[in-house]
This record gives sequence, C-alpha cells and structure tokens, in this order.
Amino acid sequence: MESVKKNFIYNTIYQILLVILPLITAPYISRTLGANAVGVYSYTNSVAYYFILIAMLGISNYGNRTIASVRDDKEKLNEKFSSIYSLQFILFIIAIISYVVYSLFIASENNMIFLLQTFYVASGLLDISWLFFGLEQFKLTVFRNVVIKILTVISMFIFVKDISDLWIYTLIMSLGTFISQLYLWFYVKKFVTFKKVSFRNITENIKPIIILFIPVIAYSIYKVMDKIMLGNISNYSEVGYYNNAEKIINIPMGIITALGTVMLPRMSNMVANGKNDKSKQYISLSVKLVTIISSAIAFGLMGISNVFTPVFFGEGFEPSAKIIYLLSITVFFISWANVIRTQYLMPNNYDKIYVISTVVGGIVNLIINLLLIPKYAAVGAAIGTIFAEFSVMIMQVFAVRKEIPVLKYIFEYMPVLIIGFCMMFIVNWLGTLIGDSIVTIVVQILVGGLFFLICTLAFLAIKKDEFWRMSKNMFQKMLKIKVN
Repeated sequence: MESVKKNFIYNTIYQILLVILPLITAPYISRTLGANAVGVYSYTNSVAYYFILIAMLGISNYGNRTIASVRDDKEKLNEKFSSIYSLQFILFIIAIISYVVYSLFIASENNMIFLLQTFYVASGLLDISWLFFGLEQFKLTVFRNVVIKILTVISMFIFVKDISDLWIYTLIMSLGTFISQLYLWFYVKKFVTFKKVSFRNITENIKPIIILFIPVIAYSIYKVMDKIMLGNISNYSEVGYYNNAEKIINIPMGIITALGTVMLPRMSNMVANGKNDKSKQYISLSVKLVTIISSAIAFGLMGISNVFTPVFFGEGFEPSAKIIYLLSITVFFISWANVIRTQYLMPNNYDKIYVISTVVGGIVNLIINLLLIPKYAAVGAAIGTIFAEFSVMIMQVFAVRKEIPVLKYIFEYMPVLIIGFCMMFIVNWLGTLIGDSIVTIVVQILVGGLFFLICTLAFLAIKKDEFWRMSKNMFQKMLKIKVN
C-alpha cells in the first residue's frame, strides 16, 4: 500500500503542475492567438492525434498490463517488451509516412501547421511510457514530464508574440512532446534488454492489442472527434471555445487519471498473484475517493464558470462558460468508469465489457453530434459528450454489479454530492454579488473549498468512515513529526 501511496503522490504532483501551467499559459495563448488560431491548432492536433491513435492501437494499456504481469520474471519481461515494441515500431513508421502524405497532398489548408505536427506523430514512435508504468517507475516519468513541461512553457512566453506565431506555438508543442518521449530511452537499459524476437512473437500481440484498440478509438470519438466535427461542420472559433472549455475540465481531472494510472499495474499484479479480496478492497476505497474528488471538481467548476471564463480567457471566449458548465457533468461519469476500467475490467482481462461500453458511447456521441452540432455547435458537442460518458459508465456499472457494488458505494456517499451541490450555489451567488475579477475567483475558490472541506469531514466523522480514520492517522503522524 505504501508504494501505491508514493506513486499516487508522484502522479498527483505532476497533475498539480498540469493545473498550474495551463493557468499560466492558456490566458496568454488565448489573448495572443485568438479563438480562430487556437481552433486551427486544436483541429490539426486532433487530426495528428488520430494517426498516433491508429498506429498505437491498444499498445499503451496492453503494454502496461502485460509488463506488470511479467515484471517478476526478467526473461519474460525482456521478451515481452521486445515483441511489443517491435510491433509499435513497424506501425509508427507506416503512420509517419502516411501523415506526411496527408499533410502535403490531402489537407486542403493549413498545410504548414499540419506538417509541424509531424513531430507530435513521430513522438508515438518513441513512446514507451507503458513499460515504466507497468514497472511502476512513476517517479522517473513524472520527473521527465515536469522538466519538459516547464521548458515548453518558457519557450511559449519567449517566442509566441502574436497571431502570426501560430506556427511557432505548434512547433514548440509538438517538439516538446517528441523530446519528452525521447528522454525515457536513456533509462531503458536499466530495466530491460532488447532480445531478438521472431515474427510470430511480434504478431501474437496483435489480437489482444486490437481488442483494446476498439474502445480506444471509440472513446476518441467523444474526446477528439468532437473538435474535428466542429471544424468541419461549424467553424474554427467553435473549436477554440470547445477546446478551451475541455482544457479547463481536464486540468483537475488529471488527479482521477493519476489514480487510474497508478492502480492499473498494481491491480494487474495482484490479479496475477491471486489477491482478489485485496483488489476489491482497493476498488471500494477508490470509488469513494473519486466520488469526493469529482464532487468538489464538478460542482466547483459549475459554480465559477461564468466568472472564470471572461477573466481567464479574455474577450471573445465568453461562449466557453456554458461549455465548461455542461462538460463538468461528465466528471462524475468519467471518474466512476475510470475506477471500474483500470482497477477491475482491465486487470481481470474483461476486455469485452470495456470494448462494448466504449463502442456504445462512441456511437451515442456520433449520433448526437450529427444531430446537434449543425444547430448548436460547441454546445451540441458538449451535450453529446455528456450522453456518451453516461452510457459508458452505466453499462460498466451494470456489467460488474454482481462482483463490485459500485452503486452501493456511490449512494453511501450521496451526502457528499449534496454538499457539492450546495457549494455550487454558494460559489455562483458570490460571483453574481462581487462581479467578474480575479479577486472574485479567489474568494469563490476559498469559500467554496472551505465549505466543502468542513462539511465533508463532518459527514465522514459522523459516519465513522474509513477515510475519517485514515485522515486522523495521517494528521497524528504529521504532529509527531513536528514534535520530534
């Protein structure tokens, strides 16, 4: 449990950095480039992402899970890494060539911006983060990301000065990702050794990887395809509104992602060693923890969205406020589904449930997007995402109901959701009372956060919950350290 805590802390530190950096860069980039240029970058980046996605198939999740299950056997570890990466290498050589052809001969506009995204596509060739996640070497990956992210931000402020610098911004972002992936290769020899593998060793990975690729591509429909559809059906400004709103939602959601990233290899290793009861205990704690976190995130964002958007992004991005409000609803669905997926379905190889639920979510999103985007643009895309995330979550909850009583855990923490709902009204009222300013946002966050913290701790204390006991123990340890 101690190593899980440390890994979660490492990832949370990185996610906090991801919270701080966009708070610094997004206002600057929004004001410097404007909604249309931000939309162009987001659109071209989304297209490039699809080339990475198709080439990567399901290697990220499959590699993470496979490495975690064989990491105690050095020979098997070397063999599995070599065979999985050999397949990845072949696929990405094809993807990079295909993307360059697309950028030069198929893309009808913004060809230079598309070409600059080639570094982003090529970063997938070097992406072996799945190896380090499977080995639970999170400290190393976090350090890499922290350094590269900081350098990227510094470069933005130095070189991006006006709308004509869109190409520089694109180059900085895509090159930063490429260098970030390259960095990990300096540590590969410390953990694994390349082995010569047969064609059969390589191809035996294809079936399980493709199975895991189906939900990845389906999931991308309502995480990436939204922006491509907005760019094609509506306009680049709507892409810019949606992209900025989604960026704000993704900042605090990184904490939930950190938990899933840490727990997947740990749960896979537990299942491989037959520790099923212990794994279910972790799932119970995780569902309750993400219910608390997601309630604070979702209702907090809903409360501050009207004030936050004009202050943070500046003039011209006002439509993002409504999109932030709508996308905040998805925080709950994503959080609960993340626990089920990373801590139960994938470690137990229940890929069929994962595949079906995400395919249904992708279809739901695609249909709603086609119906609503022509009339409601970015708002329509946000509504499509809400329905998609809900359908994925409810299908996964229903599928595991006999083994994991997820709904029971959620209903036990219903008072936390009520506390969050009340916080939202208090925060929103403060925004209306004080007006749009940075001071208002600070007051909203402090008052709302304090209200949520006190009420939630009171609920946990009255309930004599396990999190209350854990909080008391942690506080007592901190006091002992200070006294000593």
